[in-house]
Amino acid sequence: MTGYYLGIDAGGTMTKVALIDTEGHEHGAEFTPNIMHLPHPGWTERDAEAMWQATCGCIRTLLTRMAIAPAQILAVTPTGYGGGGYFVDAGGKPTRNAIVSTDTRIAPLLAQWNREGTGAKIRAVIGQQNWGGQTLGLMAWIDRNEPEVAARTRHVLGCKDFLRLRLCGDISTAPTDAGCAGLLTPATGHYAPEALALAGIAHWQDKLPPLGPGTEIVGGISAEAAAQTGLARNTPVVRGGYDVVGCTLATGVTATDQLAAVAGTFAIHSTLHAAPCLDPLPTIQTPYPVEGLTIASMATPTSASNLEWLRRTMLGHQIAEAERQGRSLYDLANEMIAATMGGPNDILFAPFIFGGPEGAPAGMVGLRADHGMADILRAGYEGGVFSHRSDMDYLLGGPQSASVHRLRLAGGAAKSDLWSQMFADGLRLPVEMAEGDELGIKGAALCAAVALGHAPDMAGAIARMVRVARRKDPDAARSAELDAKFARYRQFVAALVHLGAAAPERQIEHA
Repeated sequence: MTGYYLGIDAGGTMTKVALIDTEGHEHGAEFTPNIMHLPHPGWTERDAEAMWQATCGCIRTLLTRMAIAPAQILAVTPTGYGGGGYFVDAGGKPTRNAIVSTDTRIAPLLAQWNREGTGAKIRAVIGQQNWGGQTLGLMAWIDRNEPEVAARTRHVLGCKDFLRLRLCGDISTAPTDAGCAGLLTPATGHYAPEALALAGIAHWQDKLPPLGPGTEIVGGISAEAAAQTGLARNTPVVRGGYDVVGCTLATGVTATDQLAAVAGTFAIHSTLHAAPCLDPLPTIQTPYPVEGLTIASMATPTSASNLEWLRRTMLGHQIAEAERQGRSLYDLANEMIAATMGGPNDILFAPFIFGGPEGAPAGMVGLRADHGMADILRAGYEGGVFSHRSDMDYLLGGPQSASVHRLRLAGGAAKSDLWSQMFADGLRLPVEMAEGDELGIKGAALCAAVALGHAPDMAGAIARMVRVARRKDPDAARSAELDAKFARYRQFVAALVHLGAAAPERQIEHA
């Protein structure tokens, strides 16, 4: 087989486009930032049409730069963040800005559900927690607060489903996305109308798109999309799945003794189970497209998105210096942090810029006059590790938890030797990184390989296309140092939870 799978990954901060060959090797990528709109406290939104136009530009640039003829593209598969929502009318036009998964506007609604007992009933149906960016709650919020939007909305789509609508006109979603959205019963893989009824939005049932496997061809590139992207008309388009599942597949996680972690917009940990895990109850639970397994995930917006906030607000000098040197800011940051590793760092950073446990605010403590930006960045890296460890301890701490012995890491941390070593030390697990940079896109390519019949099933596609490139083993001395610091971190977070509880309840404005 010759040619390339083209994948699109629309994440929380970037939309990426890359080419993957049929053996799983990456051949070039293009990136475009996703502009976050923050119209009210707690709201995180996106202009869906602007994202689509930027995606088209990335595809055209990539094909031109790589000198790839449109006929060499075997299939196109989108992926993107789970949860949130893209609300479109009968003609496929957005009825409002898209909502990103870091959104927290429904916090008062979730609190009301919990007071009334509705939340517990919903969780029993959907087999997962309620969280701020969950589509189910966002639909209920829009029904209450934006009735004119609700009336005009014909379809509620996930991020990657909106892109696929633009590519080929298909309106559908995969069980992975519906599960993340809180709309699925994980044991059956079907929609959960009881959950919509409990949320007071039974009348939204017909707005949900049809379900189908992520490994299915659903159409071909339309004439309009071909003109906008440079792709050949009728190139197969595959349904795909949401990015967490894609990254988990692309790291080669197929067994119940493996822990998958993504350090991206969210801190995400996932384990595989023969049946849904109900104790502990994960943030997200959805069917996994390998041997009928279920994937249980903890997901909190406490990872690399917080470093992105540091970049935007504090690192102007470092950005200018990196540009002067013709280097990546993150390469420079890694170098700065490495220079501090010979000494202690007592700074604690609680990475809750986009929301913390039980309403805890973000915070930093332990700063002294002799500290510099390198020390703050190191605390940021360590705070990310500690937030991952907190979530991992929860996910692995119940009677139905998986027993894991190794970790497969994806996301920004996986690209950094320094940060991935911190993960091995801080989590006390061997950490393995799969080949490639854009693992969400490789997950999309795996779906395409199965859809086109290039692999018999997902396990076969993984066996051929996924390889471990690097491994980090825990350093005992550094693990002990981070253990002690993690104990202080937990005390700090407990104090922040108390501080958040003592603050006056913030009223989120309605549109």
